[in-house]
Amino acid sequence: MVKTASAGKLGTILVDEKGRTLYLFEADKSTTSTCDGSCAAAWPPLVTSGSPSTGGSAKSSLLGTSKRSDGTTQVTYNGHPVYRYAGDSKPGDTNGQALNQFGAEWYVLDAAGNKVDMS
Repeated sequence: MVKTASAGKLGTILVDEKGRTLYLFEADKSTTSTCDGSCAAAWPPLVTSGSPSTGGSAKSSLLGTSKRSDGTTQVTYNGHPVYRYAGDSKPGDTNGQALNQFGAEWYVLDAAGNKVDMS
């Protein structure tokens, strides 16, 4: 499930069913993920075995899926594959916001599926 939660100065952002922050990777130029191996260990993709669902102000019309190179199905939102960050230890953490890792920057997403850039 993809839903929304309030994240202080970042506003309303996308989170998973456990309240963990979801991120987009700027190196992904389509719905196909470019984050595998050690990247996927640090930034676990949000995968699904069925049809993903939404909650809160997340929009079901923006929700989709994409096949990963390992055969799993990754959730996409507004055309972006979405990920969690291993450095977030609890719901509400946004430690991955604006990090530059694995060749590009990572950002939380708002309910419209756009990156939240506070710079």
